Amino acid sequence: MPEPDRNQLESKAILDRVARDQQGLLSSSMARASDHFSGKDAVGQAEGGSTDPVELWGRRIGRSLSLIGVLALGYMLGVQLKLW
Repeated sequence: MPEPDRNQLESKAILDRVARDQQGLLSSSMARASDHFSGKDAVGQAEGGSTDPVELWGRRIGRSLSLIGVLALGYMLGVQLKLW
């Protein structure tokens, strides 16, 4: 199979950048956040791309608990500052 030439690779990279830049700030942030909280980055490189279910659920639970903690701390800060 012949290797793609440099112009094709460069063109593909430019088109990928344009597609990424056209996404709205909120939509791209929400997509990254949903990927983060669903644990899609838990795919192991050493195991040939397989994912350990315990690690996947551990990441999901830990990240969800951290989000709850940040919201609770934000609420307590608002109470201390008498914002609500």
